[in-house]
Amino acid sequence: MKPEDIKKQIQPASEEAKKRAKERWSHVAKPLGSLGLLEDAVVKIAGIQGQEKICIEKKALVIMCADNGVVEEQVTQTGQEVTAVVTENFTKGDSCACIMAERAGVDVFPVDIGVAGSLDGCGGRYPLVRRRVARGTRNFRREPAMTRQEAEKAIEEGICLAEELKNQGYHLLAVGEMGIGNTTTTSAAASVLLGLDPGVLTGRGAGLSDEGLERKLRVIREGIALHRPDPSDAVDVLSKVGGLDLAGLAGVFLGGAACRLPVVLDGVITAAAALAACSLCGHVSDYIIPSHVSAEPAGRLILEKLGLKAVIDGGMCLGEGTGAMAFVPMLSMAADIYLHMSTFEDIHIKEYRRL
Repeated sequence: MKPEDIKKQIQPASEEAKKRAKERWSHVAKPLGSLGLLEDAVVKIAGIQGQEKICIEKKALVIMCADNGVVEEQVTQTGQEVTAVVTENFTKGDSCACIMAERAGVDVFPVDIGVAGSLDGCGGRYPLVRRRVARGTRNFRREPAMTRQEAEKAIEEGICLAEELKNQGYHLLAVGEMGIGNTTTTSAAASVLLGLDPGVLTGRGAGLSDEGLERKLRVIREGIALHRPDPSDAVDVLSKVGGLDLAGLAGVFLGGAACRLPVVLDGVITAAAALAACSLCGHVSDYIIPSHVSAEPAGRLILEKLGLKAVIDGGMCLGEGTGAMAFVPMLSMAADIYLHMSTFEDIHIKEYRRL
């Protein structure tokens, strides 16, 4: 389904369900608001699912994997071949995100949305979801990263995947990514969508030197100046200076919202994709639950733009979905308290009052 069509299906979250969830929290036998943002996240899920009694038992982590042609400009410390290697590792369960997901009780779905290298070695614990739109993007310093049609196709694949997971009975989606060079595409896309200079948003990624960071900034500025992406058209931005992983993730956010599925945000790359999705349809932000504040400079700024507050602020910047996987057990514990803990009435104690 195309982005312009999916927007018609996305409705605001239920304010009535959120009101009932807040009321339920007020009766749970503990000090009012004492779980802070975790309580807010549970309330948000109630609004998303349209019911006071939430359910997040079956959970999935979608990891969008893609290569970026801008790596030619030496904006990364490692080579493009690493994307395929790590993608294969996802299928074997041999990555930080996979190990964390297993502990958190989350099923992992590695997605080839645009890996350039061979993935013949994939197999093992998690089957590869094959949705490749192209073998990576082109170098946006010299030409648009992809055509508009390719960007739309990647968004559509993300939408379809969210719908399929909903039909498979999943109650909660989390997102991650893998793609060498994708902090460069993220900074470029976020710079345009936020209307901020790349220097404010761009970090060292996986460990650039001062010289490497300057080169990265120069490439981003030159790419934006060359292609002049339209900040009011997120698809145009993604196609000119973005990546296939960003576009696919934007589709997951759109599809999640259309299916009334909460989507847990990971780090700065998934946040940039969420920013693009929310630019396409404002109600999408009702369906996004942030996990942590990325250590990358753009992370906090994007969350502020989206009006989202993350529970974890621990200097994380690994990506892959690791921040989301660190957060999911906390969310599950909060949901258990909300659903199962005794009320003040149950234990015959006078309720707290808001003073």
